[in-house]
Amino acid sequence: MKKILVPVDFSKHSEHALEVAAAIAKEQGSEIVALHMMGLSDAVVTRNQSKEVFEAMYYMRLAEKQFAELLDKDYLKDIKVTDTVHNYTKFNEINTVAKEMDIDLIVMGSHGTTGMKEVFVGSNTEKVVRTSEIPVLVIKHRSENFAPKSGIFACDFLENSIGPYKRAKRIFDMLGIDMQLLYINLAGDFRSTREIERRILKFLTDANDPNPLSTLNKVVQYNDYSVEAGIFAYSQVANADIIALPTQGRQGLAHFFSGSIGEDVVNHSDLPVMTFKV
Repeated sequence: MKKILVPVDFSKHSEHALEVAAAIAKEQGSEIVALHMMGLSDAVVTRNQSKEVFEAMYYMRLAEKQFAELLDKDYLKDIKVTDTVHNYTKFNEINTVAKEMDIDLIVMGSHGTTGMKEVFVGSNTEKVVRTSEIPVLVIKHRSENFAPKSGIFACDFLENSIGPYKRAKRIFDMLGIDMQLLYINLAGDFRSTREIERRILKFLTDANDPNPLSTLNKVVQYNDYSVEAGIFAYSQVANADIIALPTQGRQGLAHFFSGSIGEDVVNHSDLPVMTFKV
């Protein structure tokens, strides 16, 4: 993992993400790219009138000052950190910046406070998750020593989840995270054990698992009334440190988390979530 991108708005949430990125960078020998999105209007950037020019210069200097304060942290010692400011009016254009810079992982803080759906849907974080072709790690709270040991990868075990599964497996292996595969069997779309096992075995075989039968025996089938409730309930049972999920492109997590939501379960989840675009 050569480069980690951290979008920053100089809030405590983006600093939480930066601290997690630093922990990963130290372990992997990665460079951190700290990106601030200015969001200036075209008028401010292009017009020559003194007021607009002054405003642009003011925000640039303010960003430089804030970067100096943000990056003066002990946890960034001995890590290569590059700070950069881009003027983009659409937050989802982070995906373009990430591809241009050959980023391997995006780490973002979240302003969400009331649960998993609210963390993503309608927020800047959700926009990045929805559009990013690069894995996104979302951090809700401060983690001084980010070193997850066990994680869950939950999916439907259909063909379009093979790519996300492989990418998640590669990153989990890189970070030393033990991956637990999880299938949620819904009450409203119930499938027999045999049906599920056939689907999962085909999935693992198509994903070139070296020992699909052995892996199949380790896949957890968990019954619940909604996908999200099942994921969070099992994450508590398994004492997981991180959750990984595939996302459906433009539909994003709004699609994944549609339907009836177990609010109590969702609201009490403080786990980091890593997403992989289908």
